[in-house]
Amino acid sequence: MSEKKGNRTIAIGLMLFALFFGAGNLIFPASMGQNAGENVWWAVLGFVVTGVGLPLAGVLAMGYSGCKNLQELASRVHPVYGLFFTVISYLTIGPCFATPRTGSVSYEIAIRPFLGDGNTDMIMTVFLVVFFAISYWLSASPQKLVDRIGKILTPALLVVILLLIIKSFITPLGTPEAATAAYATSTMAVVQGFLDGYNTMDAIASLVFAILVIEFVMEDGAETPEAVTKEVFRAGLIAVGCLAFVYIFIAKIGADSVMAFGIQETGAPVLSKSAMILFGNVGAIILAAIVLLACLSTSIGLITSCATYFHSLIGGVGYKSWVAIFSVFSFGVAMFGLKTIIVAAIPVLMFIYPLVVVLVILTFLDKLFGGRQCVYAWTIGLTMITALVNGTQTAKIPLGSVDTFFNTMVPFHLIGMGWLSFAIVGFVIGLIWKAVVKPSDAK
Repeated sequence: MSEKKGNRTIAIGLMLFALFFGAGNLIFPASMGQNAGENVWWAVLGFVVTGVGLPLAGVLAMGYSGCKNLQELASRVHPVYGLFFTVISYLTIGPCFATPRTGSVSYEIAIRPFLGDGNTDMIMTVFLVVFFAISYWLSASPQKLVDRIGKILTPALLVVILLLIIKSFITPLGTPEAATAAYATSTMAVVQGFLDGYNTMDAIASLVFAILVIEFVMEDGAETPEAVTKEVFRAGLIAVGCLAFVYIFIAKIGADSVMAFGIQETGAPVLSKSAMILFGNVGAIILAAIVLLACLSTSIGLITSCATYFHSLIGGVGYKSWVAIFSVFSFGVAMFGLKTIIVAAIPVLMFIYPLVVVLVILTFLDKLFGGRQCVYAWTIGLTMITALVNGTQTAKIPLGSVDTFFNTMVPFHLIGMGWLSFAIVGFVIGLIWKAVVKPSDAK
């Protein structure tokens, strides 16, 4: 029985990895590696914190909290905030950005390199129709997710990735060159790598995917919060271990590739050109398999999770109808192209990520302050101020004197980390409020 349970844990862990690992996980480490150059390992260190550590923390936080879903967890701040944050999170990792990106990256890497210079719009349209049609079909039966992804797609995905990595060691593309300005020093590389990890959206996704993992774990007999957390940790460790392995070596391939064909605009051509050099036409086919498997897996997970949530929120629309709605909407957004999706997503991520990180930290500290709402509200409230400024500045929306104040007076704001000081101040104020105001008077 224990052996069967162990195999199930591995399958759930591989499923979680496959759900995490998709479009952004392929292109962003490669692009970061190119730009980080000689400082690639410092950049990887920062990237792993947000791209590996935070997703694991997010999954564990959901298991530790005992909450049934993300909305219940976020409602510890306030019910209105819980609804707002959950809807924004699902739309971000769902039909607005992440899900369409899976289709766009698949096309850019797996299909476009095989096409000539002629009109490719029709081919892209046909490909995206097929891609999201398959996503719809597989998302319509979420109970088969572990078998379809954890036992079939993911092992195949890991095999083709491993082949590319091994060949990159046998015949290296080159050696890392000097880092670009954003990665010029080891400290700058760590910080920029940390921010680059935002682009994967995995910390947000972890709070959503964790529910699926918890459900599967409970189906296997885990009943107490301690047992659930333990099994979720085991599955999560498998998932993030695979993520870390892939990130490290894709970043290395990116760093080595500059000598071969120069710095590229995005990570997509980095991967396609690298595969072509390493394996020729066979390399392009291998890469196509990697991309299609990874992106399709992620698309299925995102559509399933979004449909499940919105069906529970608006029960008048059936689950399969939501699957259809999100599949069609994602197709429409994907038609705008990869570059547009990436650019549009960054300001939103600069707003959401600080809120995600702080919520996860507060979840683990919950017993320290007795779960008092005032601590959650003050900490998240002040964090949101800097998060809003981060988002608007990233979107290049001028804020006048507000910009001046934050750029000159708020520690670490210029490197995108100004929310740290506001979160700490909010936490302290929340603790003082907790000590002064009795629970019977206010939470």
